[in-house]
Amino acid sequence: MHPVDDPIQKTGGLLWLSGSLAPRGALIKRSAADPALFEKTGRAVVFTSLEDLAARVDDPDLDVEPDDFLVLRNAGPVATGMPEAGYLPIPAKLAARGVRDMVRLSDARMSGTAYGTIVLHITPEAAIGGPLALVRDGDRISLSVRTARLDLLVDENERRRRRAALPTAETHRSEYGYRKLFRDHVLQADHGCDFDYCVPAPNADLAEDVPTNLVARSDRTGPARR
Repeated sequence: MHPVDDPIQKTGGLLWLSGSLAPRGALIKRSAADPALFEKTGRAVVFTSLEDLAARVDDPDLDVEPDDFLVLRNAGPVATGMPEAGYLPIPAKLAARGVRDMVRLSDARMSGTAYGTIVLHITPEAAIGGPLALVRDGDRISLSVRTARLDLLVDENERRRRRAALPTAETHRSEYGYRKLFRDHVLQADHGCDFDYCVPAPNADLAEDVPTNLVARSDRTGPARR
């Protein structure tokens, strides 16, 4: 135990980031991260789903280096129920070289006991057209703990082109029961992944980077109107 005037750490263990890659926020547990990675720009190595991550992260031919940023998308609340998948493993080829930490980004969550320089809860998630959906292999991403920023360093014209090419949101008409209820009504991480009909006061503010044709159903921030 430490007295208040002599804490173990001078800053809080959690930091809420914002920026062009996380217009409505993202979370980093800096108390469990490597300070050497707090101010860093790296090349994106993108995994498009949990299945893609499992299939390729240990591939010896994976194009990845220790200074790269591992990016997992489509692991948020609408896409997959936001599983504890944010603790992306170090690729086997790098682990064999002694790499123990690197910047990892996702719209998933992870266990509170996990260690690493890991950014979670990126909001809005990729599945509803958040900026995470725009990231491509080789893009540059900037993380700054000092300024609480997470930015995709791709010019706006290119981001606009990619956004226009995103597929429209799936309607999941074949689903029923709780699965359909969840997809239709779950909110994003910045609203606690609650159901929209449980929120007492509507808040219709939407992130600038999310296409409106992808948002209306799955990213409501107030009670449903049906």
